[in-house]
Amino acid sequence: MKQIENVLTDRGSKYAVSGGPVATRAEANAFIKHLTRKKKFAKATHNTWGVIFADGEQVKNDDGESGAGTLILQMLEREGLRDHIIVVTRWYGGVHLGGDRFRHVKTCVQEYLALD
Repeated sequence: MKQIENVLTDRGSKYAVSGGPVATRAEANAFIKHLTRKKKFAKATHNTWGVIFADGEQVKNDDGESGAGTLILQMLEREGLRDHIIVVTRWYGGVHLGGDRFRHVKTCVQEYLALD
């Protein structure tokens, strides 16, 4: 698992990004379960994620952050990245971010993709 715990902070909300190889829905679910074993991530407001499997199947979970999973899928598609889950975690800081939250999800995914 690769992870950046402090990607950015905006108006009290904090963001992190994690990811790693997964080949099935069961592995994706196991990845999320493993991530949320850490108390910090279990207490996060949102753990949004997306994965595109080798057969082209796309799976996402917005975890209450409407549209975030779709954005992650779009970025995975653009990169041609298959069998790899990316999870963007947000701890809500008390102020609604509106559309900026999508920019922050994009920044997190870009930071993750730049790790290699």
